[in-house]
Amino acid sequence: MAKKKYRKKVLEFIAVFQEEKEGGYSVWVPELPGCASQGETFEEALENIKEAIELYLEDTKKKETTPEYRKQFVVPISIYA
Repeated sequence: MAKKKYRKKVLEFIAVFQEEKEGGYSVWVPELPGCASQGETFEEALENIKEAIELYLEDTKKKETTPEYRKQFVVPISIYA
């Protein structure tokens, strides 16, 4: 009997990282209200926000809701003052 192959859905989110004056990084996902984390290094903050996103999505599955899809992108804007 052949095994069924299941495709996993790949979800992509924009994460905003902010370097804090006192050290470390804060990070949040605008598309997922309340989904935020932090870390002492960029790498730690990245791993922490991945985990936060997974937990957020698990919680929405339990509530039988899914985040509304919105195509978002980040554009850096320079202003000379």
